[in-house]
Amino acid sequence: MFSYLHIVLHVLVPLAIAWYFFRDDWKKAALIMLAANLVDLDHLLASPLYDPNRCSINFHPLHKMLPISLYGAMMFLPWKPVRWLGIGLITHMLLDAVDCAI
Repeated sequence: MFSYLHIVLHVLVPLAIAWYFFRDDWKKAALIMLAANLVDLDHLLASPLYDPNRCSINFHPLHKMLPISLYGAMMFLPWKPVRWLGIGLITHMLLDAVDCAI
């Protein structure tokens, strides 16, 4: 049951952030933030492909600290689409980190 909630949060939280903080462009912001979920394609490199007890943070290549720090830096760049992508990626990593702690 919790895995379904985790997946739903990966959709609802970026939508809420886009709508609340970027009202003028919320649809574009939401689309780009939702596209950040493609970062989970690095799960295809894992064996086994899915392990409900595995923490994504520091396990998958795009979920390690160096890429995460780059995602954080993206949030401060002046180009809106890159900023939105950075926010989406950091949001994704935070949701994955919460999943690891539970």
